[in-house]
Amino acid sequence: MSILYPGFLWLLLPLAILFRYRRKKIVETVHLIILACLVLALSRPVLMQGIAQSPIEAQEYTIALDVSYSMRAKDINPDRYTFAKETISALLKQNPADNIMLIAFTSNPLLLSPPTTDHQLIEVALKSLNLNYILTKGTSLEKLFTTIASMKSREKTLVLITDGGEENALAKLEKIVEKGNIHLHILALGTVAGSTVENADGSLLKDAEGHLIVSRINPILEPLAEETGGTYMTAASTPEATAETLYRTLRAESKTQHFITKKQHRYTELYGIPLFIAILLFILLHTRAARFLLTALLFFGITAEASILDSYRVEQAYRAYRTHDLNASKSYLKKVETPSLQSRFALGSIYYKEGDYAQALKYFASIRTTSPAVKQKLYYNIANCYAKQKSYEKAKIYYTKALQLGKDKDAEANLALVALLADKKAAGLGIAHPKSQSSAASKSQEQTENKKKSRNEDQPSSGSGSGGENTKSRKEQQKRKLLLDPNTQKQPLSSKVYDLINKGYIRETKPW
Repeated sequence: MSILYPGFLWLLLPLAILFRYRRKKIVETVHLIILACLVLALSRPVLMQGIAQSPIEAQEYTIALDVSYSMRAKDINPDRYTFAKETISALLKQNPADNIMLIAFTSNPLLLSPPTTDHQLIEVALKSLNLNYILTKGTSLEKLFTTIASMKSREKTLVLITDGGEENALAKLEKIVEKGNIHLHILALGTVAGSTVENADGSLLKDAEGHLIVSRINPILEPLAEETGGTYMTAASTPEATAETLYRTLRAESKTQHFITKKQHRYTELYGIPLFIAILLFILLHTRAARFLLTALLFFGITAEASILDSYRVEQAYRAYRTHDLNASKSYLKKVETPSLQSRFALGSIYYKEGDYAQALKYFASIRTTSPAVKQKLYYNIANCYAKQKSYEKAKIYYTKALQLGKDKDAEANLALVALLADKKAAGLGIAHPKSQSSAASKSQEQTENKKKSRNEDQPSSGSGSGGENTKSRKEQQKRKLLLDPNTQKQPLSSKVYDLINKGYIRETKPW
């Protein structure tokens, strides 16, 4: 047995002293025992079950935040530094599964958070950063790039948030970025006109000759991004809009997306045992004292209120989903304070129905469960998202995972189809998808197809696909219908597809 929060056990010392010098009365003795049980519950006793490794598909990138003195300029509201921090916070919420490293830099880089998928840890590190404690001034992009280039990973994706400082060695910076294989995304904060910089006492920053210092965006940032094949962007109207632009840019780098292994401690909670004993003793001691019992009920009622509200919101969201009111369903789910498997699954299904397959994939991939049945649905829906995005190789992987957990006719049919499409794509033969004569007709067709779902599940699901398309010519009738069409004649599974299913067959001995 292990104790997760052993610091609480120090509270047992004063309780032991009180117990030693207590009056020999049953009420006082039981109260002290109840307090001791509560202290044990707070210390979180657990039975350790080892470390579990779970592979998750995510992007790995580093966020480098410029914390030099010029970032206090207020040409961006409220100032460059605050805007940058709020943008990073919004970006962390956009990517719940990504592996992110956070670095602050001035004349030297400082690691604030190592690569982690625990974005709350990054938030804590970001909030704990205080500019008043940073004594170094200036901005050294050269030292930052040299540090990033020295990291072991072959490809490094760097999100650089800076005003550029006074750096002017463009050729040297280009050489470091290209040699270090750094994929550079620059968010330039500031304006061309620039702004004065305030000191802590409210006075304006001046140079050695007494002239006011005006900080502007460094003009080398844009050519640096262009010459190294990176991207250059400036601040949008809000941090949230800026984070959305960054998120779309990072998602476009699909080549850097791969599987990473996340290690987590697995354990069985035991805090319920001392907590149950404390509650039982309290009820036995105060059965006739209604006011004490009412106090206890109120206490547990307050703590359970949040979870009850979340359950109500999820229930209302599912009800709205069944009536095809996706906006109302999404509104309820956005209000859920503690995301659960049900709320994430529902959000993923809503985004799938709306055609936002990247967002749907993000929510499906963030769910962790030990239930093989639920996991099979997740794999199936993830495969559907990849198929809709024409990432057929990834779709094959997840349809195979779904079939490894149990028989599924829809998954078999879809796997056979995406395997064929993947081979055609690899051979450069094109994909036999019917195309309408105009984009408007295409959009109308897609809306019609999305209404024809054939997969019925207890929970809202992305379904197995959309309906077919009426064609006029005989040649068009012979073409294959849209991917995942339930009306399409199912493709027979080839031996190659069976090999995909049987290869590496798993029994879920170590589930998530």
